[in-house]
Amino acid sequence: MKFHLADTFTAALGKLQNKEQKAVKSAVFDMQMSPEGHGLQMHRIDKSKDDAFWSARVSRDIRLIIHKRGGSLLVAYVDHHDKAYAWAERRRIEAHPRTGAIQIVEVRERVEEIAPPEQFDFVMPEPAPAPEPLAPKPVRHFTALHDIALLSIGVPEDWTADVRAATEDGFFDLAEHLPAEATEALLEYAATGKLPEPAILATSDPYSHPDALRRIRAIADSEELEQALAFPWEKWGVFLHPSQRDIVNRDFTGPARVAGSAGTGKTVVALHRAVRLAREDSEARILLTSFSDPLAEALKKKVNVLAPETGSVVPRITAASFQGIAEQLHQLEYGVRPRIATEKVLRERIGSAVKRLEIKGFSDRFLLSEWLNVVDAWSVQDSESYMTIARMGRKSRLGPKQRERLWPIFESIRDDLATEHYTTWANVFSRLAEKISAKSRKPFDHIVIDEAQDLGPAELRFFAAIAPDKENALFLAGDLGQRIFQHPYSWMSLGVDVRGRSYTLKICYRTSQQIRKSADRLLPSIIRDVDGIENERSGTQSVFEGPEPDIRTFATESEEAVAIQNFVEEAIANGVNPDEIGLFVRTPSLVGRAKNAVVGVDEGEKISVINMHLAKGLEFRAVAVMACDEGVLPLDDRIADAADEAELDDIYETERRLLYVACTRARDQLLVTGVDPASEYIADLRSE
Repeated sequence: MKFHLADTFTAALGKLQNKEQKAVKSAVFDMQMSPEGHGLQMHRIDKSKDDAFWSARVSRDIRLIIHKRGGSLLVAYVDHHDKAYAWAERRRIEAHPRTGAIQIVEVRERVEEIAPPEQFDFVMPEPAPAPEPLAPKPVRHFTALHDIALLSIGVPEDWTADVRAATEDGFFDLAEHLPAEATEALLEYAATGKLPEPAILATSDPYSHPDALRRIRAIADSEELEQALAFPWEKWGVFLHPSQRDIVNRDFTGPARVAGSAGTGKTVVALHRAVRLAREDSEARILLTSFSDPLAEALKKKVNVLAPETGSVVPRITAASFQGIAEQLHQLEYGVRPRIATEKVLRERIGSAVKRLEIKGFSDRFLLSEWLNVVDAWSVQDSESYMTIARMGRKSRLGPKQRERLWPIFESIRDDLATEHYTTWANVFSRLAEKISAKSRKPFDHIVIDEAQDLGPAELRFFAAIAPDKENALFLAGDLGQRIFQHPYSWMSLGVDVRGRSYTLKICYRTSQQIRKSADRLLPSIIRDVDGIENERSGTQSVFEGPEPDIRTFATESEEAVAIQNFVEEAIANGVNPDEIGLFVRTPSLVGRAKNAVVGVDEGEKISVINMHLAKGLEFRAVAVMACDEGVLPLDDRIADAADEAELDDIYETERRLLYVACTRARDQLLVTGVDPASEYIADLRSE
């Protein structure tokens, strides 16, 4: 008998107490060993609309809900006795008549409203008051969709009329009762006016349909069952919506990019694409990379989850950060690890060069910025190159004479660093790019880059150089709205042209509609890169609703701390685990203020308290972003360090994007706080 776990079961399991979870897991293991339920007390659920539902006793009060039909057994749900039975009585499990995918369908109970008897009033009525102005008609997006169209995207037969009648405001209440594929397709229709192409069932097994695989996992053996019960459901990568799967499976003759707002699944697409390329070619070597070591480690764990089978897939996918893979290749090519000059070292060398050369009229922070963003970033090696380079995004114009005066400083910095055997990451990337580009055999067959918006020029040149000249060589995933580390520049100037191969995801899976809409107020609706490619954020829809974000300011830090503690305690009381709560601040120096706010919370040490720059790629059910004070967002130290007007503008934009990243780590609940006078961005989060 084929054994399956549904996401409704794993979600319900996570809400039980630890002791209850252990007992349930033990019962599920026993059931896999003996699907007939030997050793478990099993009873058919008589009141259910589906005669294949059974209950299995786990303890005095905990019941498993099992669905047995033909040669398949599905563990569908678990809860306390009455709630478990009530869940089963309101559902049926069946193959959809149009798509063929197995679905867990909530039974639609139609209640006909009986009109009240006609009333007669023999008293002369008062003169009728002036009519009230007519309220605007509610928007109904789906009235034009006939049954065949709705069935083709997985809407159950008895819910089609409700979908057509749904107003824009009422749709999310209705969506809670529909299968996920139907909800997402309807949201895409509301955003674009087009229904997505339905997934095709390649076999006669309804459990093998791509839509069924999103919510139900077949379990082959006890080891795989142990993995399934050990990881939260979302750790399995969640099988993709057909619109995302199309990007995963498509072949590209040149560099390709997927973009989209936070939570639209860019990282999931990158993960699935890396695994797909590894599975298709048993000899292929794949690099899956992101900008930081923690994110690269998270990618590695997710690869292990997406490809849990024994074999050669996981060993052939190298998950590493941008700098991590450069360091590995540097050791391979040169036999030593690079000795990287810190910002402190660079400031000292700049000061020494200015003093020695007696050059006046330029501040040290301007010279550091010019070095980091122009000379070092673009690997400018001589005065002739510096005279002609386009200083992208720099409004302080430098004429030939000014550049001529400045070049000896930068040349001196290069000489000093070389003498002391220092280098920079930009130089490491540039040297490796030059050396590896000349080789016929590259270190990887396919390169998949996550958080690509934060690639610097030298890094992008490096990845373009180590990518082979073949199909599907370079794939980039990123969101310009989350660019917080790099100045904008032209990818095309470095040979990475994604025109015609750039796609924007529009369905948000991770963040509620209310949180997403609030965070989107921080950014323009259209963001255009230097090469003219537009990322349009308008039209993006979240697949679920939640409470409105709470945006508050306080007179004192102690009042803010009380609000943070209340928010955290309320979330835990409502079933959110402490490790599912994130608390973000702008700088590491503010982490202590955040920790003090939750010091009295039970298991408060399990709450993630981190600065915003480390928030990328993370996800929490509840998030508090605190200490959003004036002078913190945007950060005074960064503003004081701006070298010119263009850099000042970019700092303000980057600080906005940083807050956007922090807010969009929240799935269900978001609290943003500050102490008066608060950050100017607080008002943007509130305004419609």
